[in-house]
Amino acid sequence: MPYRVCFVCTGNICRSPMAESVFRARVAEAGLDGLVEVDSAGTGGWHEGDGADPRTVSVLEVNGYEGGHAARQFHADWFTRLDLVIALDAGHLRDLRRLAPTEADAAKVRLLRSYDPAVASASGAGLDVPDPYYGGPDGFEECLEMVEAATPGLLAAVREQVEGRAA
Repeated sequence: MPYRVCFVCTGNICRSPMAESVFRARVAEAGLDGLVEVDSAGTGGWHEGDGADPRTVSVLEVNGYEGGHAARQFHADWFTRLDLVIALDAGHLRDLRRLAPTEADAAKVRLLRSYDPAVASASGAGLDVPDPYYGGPDGFEECLEMVEAATPGLLAAVREQVEGRAA
């Protein structure tokens, strides 16, 4: 059974699809295709069925990532099939942990930037990936930089879990 990771932001059109795309590319590069499944969702359903924000798609494509995506809302019953739920900011972390049916499910929720060694010792807002939606292209580029900085640490943690299952 594959190890399942879901990235979650507010509307699932900016940060979480960006993180999903970057992490999926790194999983493939690491030879973990088939062993790790990656997707994303939003805490709300406002954009359900919509594609990613065009600015997200543009930043991803310029940097060599795929941008295909359809937004969807996270549901509590997904916890049973997920191994790791990655929140993009402290508000998402709080909402997801509150939504979790059990303490074990709540423990599956982590902040993305907690995997970035440059900021992992920080707390609170220091671990948030700021929402670029209401800003310009620079915010989307900054978002991608933060996602890319945290991805190696997240990949190492996931690889450890996947290899632990095989042992």
